Amino acid sequence: MEFNNLHQVLRSLYDEMLPLSAEMAGVAKGLAGLGALFYVALRVWQALGSAEPIDVFPLLRPFALGLCIMFFPTMVLGTLNAVLSPIVMGTHSMLENQVLDLNVLQQQKDQLEREAMLRNPENAYLVSDEEFDKKLDEMGWTPSDLVTMSGMYIEREMYEVQKAIRDGFREFLEILFQAAALVIDTLRTFFLIVLSILGPIAFAISIWDGFQSTLTQWFTRYISVYLWLPVSDLFSAMLSKIQSLILQKDIESLSDPNFIPDSSNTVYIIFMIMGIIGYFTIPTVTSWIIQAGGAGNFIRNVNQATAKTGNIVGAGTGAVVGNIGGRLMK
Repeated sequence: MEFNNLHQVLRSLYDEMLPLSAEMAGVAKGLAGLGALFYVALRVWQALGSAEPIDVFPLLRPFALGLCIMFFPTMVLGTLNAVLSPIVMGTHSMLENQVLDLNVLQQQKDQLEREAMLRNPENAYLVSDEEFDKKLDEMGWTPSDLVTMSGMYIEREMYEVQKAIRDGFREFLEILFQAAALVIDTLRTFFLIVLSILGPIAFAISIWDGFQSTLTQWFTRYISVYLWLPVSDLFSAMLSKIQSLILQKDIESLSDPNFIPDSSNTVYIIFMIMGIIGYFTIPTVTSWIIQAGGAGNFIRNVNQATAKTGNIVGAGTGAVVGNIGGRLMK
């Protein structure tokens, strides 16, 4: 299953569990009704005791919140998602455009690298079967020719092993990159589901005196978590744009007949590692857009996990690049 399908599964999971918020409305109605009773009675009693006129407008707050609880999936969640979904679609379209350009440039670079290898008579047989067979046909059966043939077979096998190791390491980093994005999306979906299902309870509690800030905190947390996906898409689009610029520079260099290509993909590996670490900073970046109080412990845990991930990836990369890259990625 592709990672895009897994992200789509998370979207479907959120949509399927969204109606569960209506089941919490029954409990929230009772809690809100009791809170509204004390809320209205206290203010009416204070006005009567002070011989002041009763201000009716503040007394409408519990009834407005009760209306939101009754129609929570459509009135609250539907409105929020309708307002925020264009942001998600806009950033996702930016990401798709960048990825499409990146794929085209990568195919063009691979083709130019193969052509550059074929231009070099000494290494052309490593990437072309025709050149390999042609070079074998030019040789005889003398002892020196047999030694040369054996060396050619060994060099060709070593080149294929080196290429397989490089490609395998690159695919491993790509899997880690996609896994980091999937972890962020999974946490986002989980938090949104919890906030959606328990949202009516938060609205009911906010009616009680002393808990009015619960309503504001719920809105800020929901919007902040919802924006994780747009920020993630923007981060991926930025990385794709950087890689596109690097590929364009490589393509310009490969257009020179005298240029010798470097197949180590060191820059690509560096940006993949940066992307893996950068994904775990998305909650912190999102908190700069809208302040979501109460998420500090989670952000601290994410930052700690980011530091540990960076140490592990950096150590693994150092070992691979130092031990393998020094000998194989020449």
